[in-house]
Amino acid sequence: MALTTDHILELIRKKFGEASAELSDINSSPPCITVGKEFLLQVCEYLKDNPETSFDMLACITGIDNHPAGNTMEVIYHLNSIPNETQLALRIILDRPVFPDLPEADSIASVWSTANWHERETYDLVGIRFRNHPDLRRILLPADWTGHPLRKDYKTDEYYHNVKIDY
Repeated sequence: MALTTDHILELIRKKFGEASAELSDINSSPPCITVGKEFLLQVCEYLKDNPETSFDMLACITGIDNHPAGNTMEVIYHLNSIPNETQLALRIILDRPVFPDLPEADSIASVWSTANWHERETYDLVGIRFRNHPDLRRILLPADWTGHPLRKDYKTDEYYHNVKIDY
């Protein structure tokens, strides 16, 4: 059987239950499956280790802020199966707490080591914490920077270390 999105979804649901995943309502390339945030780590381990899927590469992680009015944030994981010449996106949806509280997702750095850097970038810019990350700290901004600049409610400080920030 060809490795289609429908087949991958079927495999995930068979392993973790019907409520674990659904086809995403977003029109994307590659196709996207929305996974329950509580299933993320196990689904990623399964998709990597299952010889039928062999998703051996995490290409990118994207954090999305759906605005305070939307009250959610998302994390999208772009996976590649080099042996199967297949690409897939996984998406989780997180409740959006009021800053300074941050939404949390499980780290998948134990599955694909490249997630270490991608999760740090997502934390730094979008403000999503990754539980059990081996070294979750800023990667692009200074350690003492306030806030996360890709959040829709981000407010730019007027000064940084007594230097006027002029945009």
